[in-house]
Order: sequence, then structure tokens, then C-alpha cells
Amino acid sequence: MKKPLIVQKFGGTSVGSIERIENVAEQIIKAKNDGNQVVVVVSAMSGETNRLMDLAKQVDDVPCARELDVLLSSGEQVSMALLAMMLSKLGHPARSLTGGQAHIITDGQHNDATIKHIDTKVIKDLLAQEQIVIVAGFQGINDNGDITTLGRGGSDTSAVVLAGALAADECQIFTDVDGVYTSDPRVVPSAQKMEVIDFPSMTEMARKGAKVLHLPCVEFAWSNNLPLRVLSSFTPSQGTLVTGDIGDKPVVGIAIQREMSLIHIDNTYLSSVQKQCQMLGIAIWNVIEHPERAGIVIKRDANAKLSLVFGDKIRNSEEVSLLTTVGLQAKGLKDHAHELLCQQDVSVSHISTTDRTLVFVVLPNCVDKAANILHDAYITESEAFDCQQKHAFLD
Repeated sequence: MKKPLIVQKFGGTSVGSIERIENVAEQIIKAKNDGNQVVVVVSAMSGETNRLMDLAKQVDDVPCARELDVLLSSGEQVSMALLAMMLSKLGHPARSLTGGQAHIITDGQHNDATIKHIDTKVIKDLLAQEQIVIVAGFQGINDNGDITTLGRGGSDTSAVVLAGALAADECQIFTDVDGVYTSDPRVVPSAQKMEVIDFPSMTEMARKGAKVLHLPCVEFAWSNNLPLRVLSSFTPSQGTLVTGDIGDKPVVGIAIQREMSLIHIDNTYLSSVQKQCQMLGIAIWNVIEHPERAGIVIKRDANAKLSLVFGDKIRNSEEVSLLTTVGLQAKGLKDHAHELLCQQDVSVSHISTTDRTLVFVVLPNCVDKAANILHDAYITESEAFDCQQKHAFLD
């Protein structure tokens, strides 16, 4: 009988010291002793990628993209080798593989590559030998054999694409939190850990600022019907399972996105600004249109890049935050939610909706307060809201 296959991904904090690497090794051994074949994807030790980036910038403010990939990829190679050593010391044969050795083939976009294909033969041969396979996350090689890196959240992407290629039974993402919460518990004390969340809702939460899972990771898992489980490296629990196409909650969660800029422009320039952002690789998070003026919301660190090529068309810009309510009935809460925020002196610059989201553009110093107001109304007190108010405000 074929053993189940699981892919486990451990982030930088999980492998941040030798003691933590030993803890990770014990969790991997438990999974193997439970009868699973195990493939592990690791990030660099916490702080290591930033350290390497700082070194590169001491040489050149704009380092050569190819050589930067060579440098940054070394972080994951350190953690994968140490973990393989630890597993071997504890009596469980393990083999570490770089992205290239694992035959993770990407396109040629240095520093932000996309995985095109994975030849799983080497990994499957090692699994057949009862080895635990440790793969460096965040990296691959292009058709020329050059090392490439996958950009922000790349280790999550490595794990889910590898799990898909191997037809794994589950992909487990180990982090420093014990699951997916209805909002950031550091901001909203009443936030609740979810046992299960559907893919569409998780996609919107990730897209709108929830940091627990990287968006491309969720999108790939959804398109390949690959169950994802978010677990803590430090606290034993069942975590949160991400699966399914249909949720059953009117409001699933509240996502917060900070460090945004609202760029004000004349209406006549909106189309050309959008095209310019596309050319520059700047993501537009929100578009605001009024009869005589318009605005776009972009990441604050992209503001300078846009200003360099479009500065004379920009009226002004202001720092803002985005607050997004996600759920099947989020759109219908627009008027009621706005009224709640106004009653408690939260100034709203703009409101937009999609089928599953309700987005407020607010001042940065208001966003935490606003998140607690909406969470209390639609999640903490959801049963009371359902009974007393829902029908009054949902169309």
C-alpha cells in the first residue's frame, strides 16, 4: 500500500537557531513515524536574507540581479544542510537539495522568477529509499542553469508547487502562528482561529493584506485542489485547513494592509497612470473615480518610482491604510459598516466592493480601531447580528 505523501514548509523563525532546527526535526520525524513520506521545504534562518541583502547594498545600491540571486539563495542552503544533518544525527536518513538539484525550473526573471516545471524523479528516487528529502525554498534554476529566486513569499510557493508536482496528499505550512485568524490577533484581541477556511476567502484575505499565506501559494493550491494546512512550529495544534470552493460564513475575516499611498490625479490621466503602473510593475490596490478627479492606491514604497516618471500629473498623495471585510455577504454590509465607523469617528476616504469584499480606505491612525469595530460587529457578535440586524442591512 502506497504511503501518504506530505510536503512540509518551515519558515525562517522555525529554523532560526540550532535549537529550533532540532524541534523542526522532531516534528518531521513524527510525521514520518506516522506512516508518511515526507518532503520538507525550508526558508533561510530568520534575518539571514536581510543580512545578505545589506551586504549586497554595501557593494552596490542596485546589485546585479543575477549575482544577487546567487547570494540570496545561499541562505536556504545553510538551513537545509543543517536540518539534514540534524535528522541524520537523530537516526533518520535525509538528503538536502538545492532548487537546481531538485530540478525546479523557472523562467529567466531574476529576483522574481516563476516556476515553470519540476522534474520530480530525483525526489521520488530518494523517497523510495526511505529518505526524508529537504529542498531549499525560494529558488530554482532557469534554462541556462543560472540560479533564480522567487521573490517575496517564495518558499511558500516552492512548497505548494512541489506538492502539486508530487501529487501530495497535503501541503503543511509551518509558521510562528498556530493557524489563520479572523483578523490579526496582535491588532484585534477577539480574533478567532479558524479550523477551516475556503480557498476563495483565503485568496481574498491574502490579497488584501493577511500575511499568514503568500497569495501565489494560495492561488496555486486552489487551482490544483491541493489542501493547505497552516500550523505552528512551536505550539501543537491542528492549525487551519484551507480547502474547498464554497464557504458558509457571511463574514470570514477582516484584513489590514498598511503602508499604502493614495495618489490623487486628474480624471483624464487615470488610464495613462494605470498603464504606466503596469509597465513599472506597480500593483494598483484600489481605483477611486470622481467626476473631476481620480485616485489610485499603491504601496508606499512604489510611490517614488511612479513619481519619477509621472510626477507632473500627480496632484498630491497621502498615506492611507486599507481595511477589507471578506465573506459571502461582505458587499451587502457597505452602508451599515460605514455608519458604524462614522459613529465612532473613523474617517473613511473611499469605499469599494467586490462580490466577496468590502474595502475601506482610512487614515493609518484609524485602521486598528476600525478593524476592531467591524470585527466586533460582524464576527465576535455574529450570532446576535444575524438574529437582530442582518436582514435590515443586507439586500
